[in-house]
Amino acid sequence: MRTYRELFRTPEFTPLFVASCAHVASTTLNGLALATLVYARTESPLLAALSMFGPSFAELVGATTLLSVADRVQPRAALTLTTLAAGAAGLTLATPGMPLWAMFAVISVMGLVTSVGSGVRYGLLNEIVPPDGYVLGRSVLNISVGAMQIAGFALGGILLTVVSPRATLTIGAALAFGAALVLRWGLSARPARMSGRPSIAVTWRVNRHLLSTPARRAVYLSMWVPNGLVVGCEALFVPYAPQAAAALFVAAALGMLFGDLAAGRFLSPEARRRFVTPLRFLLALPYLLFALPLSTPVAVGAAAVASIGFASTLLLQERLIALIGEDVRGQALGLHVTGMKAMQAVGSTLAGLIAQHLPAGAAMAVMAVASLAATAMLSRGLRLSDGEPLPEQADDRVVRAAERR
Repeated sequence: MRTYRELFRTPEFTPLFVASCAHVASTTLNGLALATLVYARTESPLLAALSMFGPSFAELVGATTLLSVADRVQPRAALTLTTLAAGAAGLTLATPGMPLWAMFAVISVMGLVTSVGSGVRYGLLNEIVPPDGYVLGRSVLNISVGAMQIAGFALGGILLTVVSPRATLTIGAALAFGAALVLRWGLSARPARMSGRPSIAVTWRVNRHLLSTPARRAVYLSMWVPNGLVVGCEALFVPYAPQAAAALFVAAALGMLFGDLAAGRFLSPEARRRFVTPLRFLLALPYLLFALPLSTPVAVGAAAVASIGFASTLLLQERLIALIGEDVRGQALGLHVTGMKAMQAVGSTLAGLIAQHLPAGAAMAVMAVASLAATAMLSRGLRLSDGEPLPEQADDRVVRAAERR
């Protein structure tokens, strides 16, 4: 599968795509509105960053306790319920007078819910598209993330100049409810991919299995660590340039969109292998410039170029799928998403702490140096993933053995 026409003719891909667009727009609006609200109340870069990316810490808890649910529930029901929960959380956060601790409690609960929803969504994508269509399908969903972030940040920037952050949160909640309706009526009912009762023990066993070989560990860490440190740079956009933060977020989303479009549609399998390393380094290099005084256009351009490097994560997912069995792909992809978001939260927190003592631009350059160092250290281990595919049958035996225990 190499064309968008083939992809969108695939039954059920279109409603999954539309719902994903609405969900991303909702979370983008909510994140920008919440960060603006928290920064206005506290003037703290750390708390503003945590309000936008902190829920990923809760997702990490979910990944270690709840992620086995992803392959053991009916996808349509699970996705509908998790999206409804996101809408309800947005309405709750819009409540006037809510104290900060209550806001962070709500977004932490949503992090737990999202940890399951991500695994269900990408496991379902793997069922909807044929085996040779996953990279194209995932790239289109990634492109939709970039496009909806552009639209969401642009709309959020406009809304925040004419209405309050709480009103913006309400609009984001409405988008989430719309996504839930699309999922409920656009997807067909499917059985769970695996039988058996989800549990913390099963979650731990499968996670340990997924991380049990050097090849898979290298792929996971390469998708998590450099990415998370660079997102720490993005978490400082508001304190770096409060009046131009929306433009910086839009530029970063546009760069990610372009990178995913090129990687998913125009790169051959051989080219995708060659471009993994250059894209991983591109992710951080432009942020070194933020140590210097930059005009807004230059800063916007640097953010856009850097975000092209996020396409490396898409290419690494292709390697990951080749290394895991079909029955655990929901949990494996959920572990990828949750681990990535958790490292983004770590990166955002670290960036916020550094920005308490350094100017925001200098803190962004420090985070870029850390990302480049991590990329260099992981490069040797990542080469294992080119030549160490594991038979799916081996994965299946481990997981079924875990179910019998």
